[in-house]
Amino acid sequence: MYTILQQIVHDNNMHAKWLNTLSYMENAGARKISACESLTKVEIIQLKHAAEEHRHAYYLKKQIGKINSQVCTTYSDHELLASVATRQYLNSLDIKTCKYLQSVFTMTKEEMKFAAYLFVTYAIEVRADVLYPIYQRVLTETSSKIMVKSIILEEEGHLEEMISQLTTFSKNWRYHAEEILKIEEELHTQWIKTISKEVEQDCYAQ
Repeated sequence: MYTILQQIVHDNNMHAKWLNTLSYMENAGARKISACESLTKVEIIQLKHAAEEHRHAYYLKKQIGKINSQVCTTYSDHELLASVATRQYLNSLDIKTCKYLQSVFTMTKEEMKFAAYLFVTYAIEVRADVLYPIYQRVLTETSSKIMVKSIILEEEGHLEEMISQLTTFSKNWRYHAEEILKIEEELHTQWIKTISKEVEQDCYAQ
């Protein structure tokens, strides 16, 4: 991941697409959280998470302006890195998580939506706790004007909140969470491989 990010940050066009890709994923995550809300039983922490993920998407989008304000203005395929894999990542994690939860729990549709929110968000926060610090390290080493330290702090808080909610949800949550993390790890590996291939092809073309 570190090596790939070094290549990305050293290419302005690629770096703008990377920021836009992260923004897209934060926005998709916020929309997923909102989609999992009950019509009536909505906890304040869930509203907080959706709001903060939307803010992360906005913040990352704004950072693109430090590179070039005329690029990556939308989430169109040509403005994302590994667009197909990027769009499939969260959806695949959501679908596979629901299938797993259906195999181990007996729940109503509404309960399933909430359980999926807990486990998918937990897996994403675990990933964010790895990805963003590596990205910030590369940004610091290259004296970039772009920073993601504020996102790192909030994502750490999100992870603590998800653990608290999961502890309430099930006494065996750690076992099930590990299974979900295995699913996420496989999807993440595929995503990074696709991005790496795209970055290498772009470098070769230059």
